[in-house]
Amino acid sequence: MVEKVAIDLLWLRPGKVGGTESYIRNLLDGFMELESEFDFTLLVSKDNENTFRKYEKDERYHLLVADINSGNIARRIIWQNLHQNKFLRKNGFKKCFEPVYCKPWLNGGIKYICVIHDLQAYHYPKYHPFHEVAYSKLCWRMDALTAAGIIAISDWVKNDIVQKYHRKDIQVIYNPILVKEEDVVKFEVLQNKYGVEKKQYFYTVSQMIPHKNLDTIIQMMEKLVYSDTDLPKKLLISGVNGSAAVELKKMIEEKKLGDNIILTGFVSNEERNTLYKYCHTFLFPSIFEGFGMPPIEAMLFGSRVVTTRCASIPEVTQGKAIYVDNPYDENEWIDKIAKEYPPEIPDFEVYSPQKISEQYLQVLKESEWKRK
Repeated sequence: MVEKVAIDLLWLRPGKVGGTESYIRNLLDGFMELESEFDFTLLVSKDNENTFRKYEKDERYHLLVADINSGNIARRIIWQNLHQNKFLRKNGFKKCFEPVYCKPWLNGGIKYICVIHDLQAYHYPKYHPFHEVAYSKLCWRMDALTAAGIIAISDWVKNDIVQKYHRKDIQVIYNPILVKEEDVVKFEVLQNKYGVEKKQYFYTVSQMIPHKNLDTIIQMMEKLVYSDTDLPKKLLISGVNGSAAVELKKMIEEKKLGDNIILTGFVSNEERNTLYKYCHTFLFPSIFEGFGMPPIEAMLFGSRVVTTRCASIPEVTQGKAIYVDNPYDENEWIDKIAKEYPPEIPDFEVYSPQKISEQYLQVLKESEWKRK
């Protein structure tokens, strides 16, 4: 008999949690492609359950709805720590997979395996409210002390956890990237929508938060717009808002770049893929990533990628991108973009959802989850 495992999705606010949402949905889709037996129950909330109903078509998946709303973050955290363990035990679970770091602080008879994507608030506390930093650090500490297992999404993240929290039995499994080359829209739709031409615009996908370093790219665009270079004078930025959104929009307005830098907001995967495919260069100026899926996705569509050497980025891009040495130097960005570097092709099989899902399934089906 296959042992059943709960997968906690109470943290997921659809369209509002960035890359972690793409990660878990890709992983769940990857499990469906496997022929292996499993018995996974998705622990969902009243306001995100409908986005997971499609998985019930697979008899190996079940949904369990908790009487909370994920959008109410404070109430969700309280419920998790006071009631989640009892709720799981009542429904016959002994094991729970946490695709993020925020499991209940105490196990309460449940064995947890957690995924830590990065220690962002540890490195950049000034970019987060005090309560968010304190909560994150407490969760990471309790994960290190009480989780049956921890998965890191890159070797860089694993080394960071070992250094900060001194837990060494950490398994590395890369993020699954589920991007299909046929999932595109007609370019003419986006051409009219954003006023761009094929190979005549730069593109990036990013939250508008400080460590994404978008201000450097805006400064770069200012130089390009007011120069006689042949490089594109349009930049499209897709992604959900963040703590730096107001400041970045003000910066664009003050530099009179409103016609040159377009904030698309959230776009569908099909629109995003099309923008990847036809951009001149995909720019990824982030200075801190636990993984960073957009550069890999852009490479899949044959886009040339210029990015930084920071954190995990060189590791997950397999050294196949074009790298700036100083991420804050807009002149170096221009120099690297202007040179005729041919795009290099990474080994995309490394990120195959099916391969990644098989690795996760092996971990989740182990008969014994041992604490540290």
